[in-house]
Amino acid sequence: MAVQPRAIGNVVVSAKSSATGSVLDQLRQSGSSKVLFPRSAAKRFETVILNTAGGVTGGDRFSVSVEAGADTVVTASTQAFERAYKAQPDQIGRINNQLKIGSNARMNWLPQETILFDGSSIERRLMVKMAANASFLMVEPLVFGRAAMGEVLRHATFKDRIEITRDGVPIYLDAMTLKGDIHAHLANPFVANGAGAMASVVYVGRDAEAHLAPLRDLLPETAGASLILEDVLALRLLAEDSFALRQTLIPVLHRLNNGALPRCWTI
Repeated sequence: MAVQPRAIGNVVVSAKSSATGSVLDQLRQSGSSKVLFPRSAAKRFETVILNTAGGVTGGDRFSVSVEAGADTVVTASTQAFERAYKAQPDQIGRINNQLKIGSNARMNWLPQETILFDGSSIERRLMVKMAANASFLMVEPLVFGRAAMGEVLRHATFKDRIEITRDGVPIYLDAMTLKGDIHAHLANPFVANGAGAMASVVYVGRDAEAHLAPLRDLLPETAGASLILEDVLALRLLAEDSFALRQTLIPVLHRLNNGALPRCWTI
């Protein structure tokens, strides 16, 4: 079998504090990864990540590094859904994301949905390093095939790992492996009861406990929220499809991010 050309993309972006608010400090981008910087009247710093390859397949390599310097507010999102396409046998697409949050800084990691296609093979990792007094909001939405197209995942692989440390101490670890007939696995009533989409949300902040009860009021029966530390809130949501997922997810993110969402989430 001939070796196919593969997409490689790398982004490194950091923000620093200035008299006008949070501003760009460093930027490097290469290959199939680019970044945009939407204009904002607020003093926060926003970056939108683009995959110019149009998706991820076996053999592709993507990495993103975002740093929020001391006293900054940084929001990172993606321009569109990420698509994980069918891969050749024994070829894996890899996505490595690294976030660093400095003293008294806040980062909002708000990528849009990743859609898994039948035959896809993806390994993804998110590493977050926080200062002791930093705060953090993240979401990782995932869609198991396009329901409107009648797609189901009969043969796919998805490995995901999220690690959050604060001053070098682990405060959150979530690892998931789905392999083979994912559709049949998710149909199990004790696994996902046929859900076609899911999302993980983590919020780290001094007001985490105050959000717990109001968030639970927003959630359907297929979701749950827990305070795993006094300032660490974790939420997991299952939904029939991506549309139903967003109906719950957007109000949740609005609350945790003081009503602000990247514009790309609403286009």
